[in-house]
Amino acid sequence: MSDLLDGLDQRLELTLLLEESLRRKRERKIGMYFPDEGPLRRELYPKHLAYFKAGKTYRERLMMAANRIGKTESIGGYEIVLHMTGKYPIWWEGRRFEQPINAWAAGDTGKTTRDILQMKLLGPPGEFGTGLIPKADLLRTTAKAGVAEAIETLSVRHVSGGESRLTFKSYDQRREAFQGSEQDVIWLDEEPPLDVYTECLLRTMTNSGMTMLTFTPLMGLSETVMSFMPNGEIQEQASGSKYIGMATWDDVPHLSKQQKDELWASIPPFQRDARSKGVPQLGSGAIYPVPESEIICEEFNIPEHWRRCYGMDVGWNRTAVVWGATNPDSNVTYLYSEYYRGQAEPIIHSEAIKARGEMPGVIDPASRGRAQTDGQQLLGIYRRHGLDITPAQNSVESGLYTVWTAMSASKLRVFPSLKNWLNEFRLYRRDEKGRVVKDNDHLMDATRYLMVSGLGRAAIPGKYTGKRNSSLIMPVINFFKR
Repeated sequence: MSDLLDGLDQRLELTLLLEESLRRKRERKIGMYFPDEGPLRRELYPKHLAYFKAGKTYRERLMMAANRIGKTESIGGYEIVLHMTGKYPIWWEGRRFEQPINAWAAGDTGKTTRDILQMKLLGPPGEFGTGLIPKADLLRTTAKAGVAEAIETLSVRHVSGGESRLTFKSYDQRREAFQGSEQDVIWLDEEPPLDVYTECLLRTMTNSGMTMLTFTPLMGLSETVMSFMPNGEIQEQASGSKYIGMATWDDVPHLSKQQKDELWASIPPFQRDARSKGVPQLGSGAIYPVPESEIICEEFNIPEHWRRCYGMDVGWNRTAVVWGATNPDSNVTYLYSEYYRGQAEPIIHSEAIKARGEMPGVIDPASRGRAQTDGQQLLGIYRRHGLDITPAQNSVESGLYTVWTAMSASKLRVFPSLKNWLNEFRLYRRDEKGRVVKDNDHLMDATRYLMVSGLGRAAIPGKYTGKRNSSLIMPVINFFKR
């Protein structure tokens, strides 16, 4: 009988130990993130770690990332809990707060803030302490009026002995709700209106606080996104007090190929770059509403028998050239090289162009925004420096349609090494009045010249004589005489 009782006692003890282990996991969830080893080990999340580290230097940080990479829970939520508790892991290289903090966490609406941010930090209603904030450190919460089961404030024990306080807010409360006291950390999950973000910056200025933004850029090139892009380039960068991190589906190990394929198939084409790469979605404002993934191709050596040409745009602050080669069998044109340089003398540009090989090219007839006669003079300068170029046709709308048609029909492909071209492509858009936004569009103009006028001049390098096609020159000469 005693043996039976001993067996029951052992099973009961094991059951209690298992329950205690599960309880600790539920109530200490944050300890499961970024482990040293295993398939989800910390080193496999370099974009997350870089974002954390940047907090030590930059007051404003934006993680503009794809969906499902963990930007809300394992970036924004994870970091703000570390700051509230002061319990930093040994590997932490970001900013540290040695004293309790005052913080805000905000989302789109009161309901989405409850369903996403509150859920991530606290856990579901009735089970508070099963989110990222350990139950042992959660001291108290206060309810939010007007939103069922929503919390307005919470207090957390800081390792120093004091209490950190966090207030949940939402953008639908408008800018006025973000006025008031100074804050140490403000976390904005989902993209805020610029006036709300500006107000948040003011709240962190007095005590050298910081802002963290985590969102997928579904609103396109909004004012908030553009405020982080002083150079108009969509890429990871740091400038002044601002830092941009970007993460795609391929930057995290927890998404399998099957999951990524299923997600890709379920997303509308115009949202795919935003949701899978964190590239701002342009939607109807995009001049070329074609997913980037559908025009980029793997690089290869251009066969010698393919015809080649280049398109050239000359501006007062930037000279841009793009080279194209056409497959005679498929009639697909590949953009395989680019030249992108600021102010320099024509001879500098000419030598760089000739270094890509002898071939014909086309140039904007109204280069540098001068009168057509001045454009002709500049054309002469480049010819004297050894370039075989003729002015391109410059009908903007029909040219844009030509390029878009080629992209849509898979007749225009781009090598991924054309980084400047891709940055311009991502920004190329119309304003609210339907006009082409004339910023950072030099390579886009050069591409239009190439596709409209350059392909008719393209030549096989080995058979190229260097002589301009008089049939193309005469219409241009007549054009300038008008």
